[in-house]
Amino acid sequence: MNHSNIIMYTTEDGLTKIETTFEDDTVWLSIDQMAELFQRDKSTISRHIKNIFEEGELQRISVVANFATTAADGKTYNVDYYNLDVIISVGYRVKSHRGTQFRIWAMRILKEYMKKGFALDDDRLKRLGGGNYFDELLARIRDIRSSEKVFWRKVLEIYATSIDYDPSAESSILFFKQVQNKMHWAAHKHTAAEVIYQRADAEKDNMGLTSWASDTIRRPDVEIAKNYLTQQELDALNKIVTAYLDIAEVHALNQEPMYMKDWLETIDDYLKMTRRDILTSSGHISHKQALDKAHAEYTKYKNRLENTISPVEQDFIKSIGTLEEIADSDKK
Repeated sequence: MNHSNIIMYTTEDGLTKIETTFEDDTVWLSIDQMAELFQRDKSTISRHIKNIFEEGELQRISVVANFATTAADGKTYNVDYYNLDVIISVGYRVKSHRGTQFRIWAMRILKEYMKKGFALDDDRLKRLGGGNYFDELLARIRDIRSSEKVFWRKVLEIYATSIDYDPSAESSILFFKQVQNKMHWAAHKHTAAEVIYQRADAEKDNMGLTSWASDTIRRPDVEIAKNYLTQQELDALNKIVTAYLDIAEVHALNQEPMYMKDWLETIDDYLKMTRRDILTSSGHISHKQALDKAHAEYTKYKNRLENTISPVEQDFIKSIGTLEEIADSDKK
C-alpha cells in the first residue's frame, strides 16, 4: 500500500481541479501525504485530525485504516491512513493557499450538487476514469520547448506548471525571482540586481548594454539584467533553461507532481551536478538599488548623447563647410 493519490492544481484558465485515484470507492492518504497536499507541516495536519475526532465530526473507527507501508529507508512500518471524509474535513480547516484552493473547488462542486441534485465531472467521464493531468502537463512542457519565447518567459511558464502555482500570490513572484537569480549566479556569479548595478554605465558605449528592444536604448531596456550579458553568459543561461525543460519533462513522464519549492531544489541539484556555484543568499544589491542606479546612469547617458554631435549632424556640418569653400572659391 498505497496507490491512492490526490493531485490538486490550477488550470491555465484559473479553475481549481482535483484528480485522484480511488481504492474501494475512497481515497486513503497518510498524514505525510496530506501535509504534502495542503503544504503544511505534519504537526498542523495531526492537530486538525485530532480536533475532528474530539469534536465528533467523524468517528475514528470508520475513517482510519492501518496499512503496512515501505518507507524510504526500505523498512516496512504500520502507518495510519485516513479516508476521503477526513481529507475533506482537513481541507476545510487548514489555513494555507492550498487549503483555499481546495475550498474553492469544493464550493464549486457543492453548488453544482445543490442546483442539480448531482455533480458531474464531464472531463472524468470523457476519460472513462483515466487521469489526464500529466498528459496535459507533458503537452504544455513540449509547447514551451518549441516556442520562440525568450528563455525567462520559458522559465516562468515551466514554473507555472507547479500544482500550487498562483500567479496572484506574492510567494509565486518571490519563488520565480529566486530561481531567476540562481540561474544568473550560475552563469556569471552575480544576481540580476548586481548585474544591472555593476554594468549600467553612462560613459560606456550603449550604456554597457549588449542588447535592447528597439533602434535606440530606452529606459525599460536598462532595467533588464539579461540586456547586459555577453554572448557567452547568454549561452550558459540557455543551457540551464534547456536542462530545466528536460527535468520538467522527466518529472511529468514519471507522473511526479511538482510544487513550487521543488523547483528550487531541482535547480540546486542540477547546478551541483554540473559543478556550478549555487546562490545561497539574496545577493548584496537590492532590486530597488539596481533600478535607482540604472535610472541615474540612463539620465546621464541621455544628457551625454544630447550634448554629443551625432554622425548625421557631423555629415551636415561637413557638407555646410564644403559649400562655404565652394562659395569662397567662386568669389575668387
